[in-house]
Amino acid sequence: MREEDLVDIKFRLYDGSDIGPFRYSATSTVDMLKQRIVSDWPKGKTIVPKAVNEVKLISSGKILENDKTVGQCKVPFGEVAGGIIIMHVVVQPSLAKTKT
Repeated sequence: MREEDLVDIKFRLYDGSDIGPFRYSATSTVDMLKQRIVSDWPKGKTIVPKAVNEVKLISSGKILENDKTVGQCKVPFGEVAGGIIIMHVVVQPSLAKTKT
C-alpha cells in the first residue's frame, strides 16, 4: 500500500475531546471507522454509544454514509495542515425500548 493511500483521521467528540488520530487506508469504509469509535470510546463519558448504528460521522458538514470509503469522504481542498482529517462524532442512542 502506498503512503498517499493512507489517511489520518481524528474523531472529535461532543465534549471537544478527541479519539485518535488513527491511520486508515482510503478503501476503509465509514462503517469500519464507526466500529473503531465504539470500541475505543473513552471511559467516563456521560454519553456512550452501545452500537455502531448509534454513531453518526460528520465531515465537512455532511453526514457520512456507512458504505462510503474514506477516499470518497476526503475533501480534496479541505486538507488540514499535517494531513489529519477531523470528523465530528454524534451519538444518537436508539429510542426503541426493548420489550420484556
